[in-house]
Amino acid sequence: MHKLIYFIRKTYVAIIFVVLEIVALRCYAYSTPYTQSRLLAGSNAVVRYVYSSLHGVRHFFSLRSENIRLTERIAELENRLDAVGEYEAAMREEMGASEGVAVSIAHKYEYLPARVMSNSINHPQNYITLDKGFNQGVAINMAVLSPEGYAVGTIVNCSENFSIARSLLNTSFRVSARLAEDGSIGSVHWNGGDSQLADFDDVTKYAKIAEGDVVVAAGFSHYFPSDVIIGKVERATLRENATTYDCRIRLAADMSRLSNVLLVKNNSAGEAQSLEEQPLPSADESK
Repeated sequence: MHKLIYFIRKTYVAIIFVVLEIVALRCYAYSTPYTQSRLLAGSNAVVRYVYSSLHGVRHFFSLRSENIRLTERIAELENRLDAVGEYEAAMREEMGASEGVAVSIAHKYEYLPARVMSNSINHPQNYITLDKGFNQGVAINMAVLSPEGYAVGTIVNCSENFSIARSLLNTSFRVSARLAEDGSIGSVHWNGGDSQLADFDDVTKYAKIAEGDVVVAAGFSHYFPSDVIIGKVERATLRENATTYDCRIRLAADMSRLSNVLLVKNNSAGEAQSLEEQPLPSADESK
């Protein structure tokens, strides 16, 4: 009690000043209709600012869940689109076939959303850890795409609930590619350095190539679907032997900001790989 009395005695002048100021401001605010309207407008502006700030904070913290939902929706739509394409192809085949011939309709590709747990871009050999594994349908050699559908990497290892993808930013990773317009073939690989730039090599000198040309997956591998965008040409230089171009491309996927990805399974890859691994008949055997 003594401390409270001592505190009041020490600060009573400031307390009285603050109280008088509040009373004076209140009397002024309600003295005329004009001051009342100004006070109301000011208070409304403050309230709007506070509500806007709180909404921005809530929206920021909900971005992760929104991104996950969007990636899942993209995977669902990609599966439906693939099913529609396969159905149309089967119908066209059926229209040209005799009645009673069964037509098999199967998805060539299946899409699975996943979240990035960790991602490196500053090492010679970079990898991406994902939150999906064998239990969720992930398999080795599945392609990894950004939510926009751009090439990111391929799965190289799996556990029950997690998987690891070899990133495009890996000096041991190459992917067959081609110019989207011209069709000329080459290979894309990363030699280190800038995480947004890669090399597109061995493009024939007869290619019609220019800055801004889109580079896509060639479809030769059993991993990336054909025509998946890899990047755009920034410059093209004819080699000293004047037989091929060496190109620098800017990757379409922002490898430094991956949070959600799409995994792509090629359902026909197993059959094709088994056929390729079988020994070819010799010339005598083929007669």
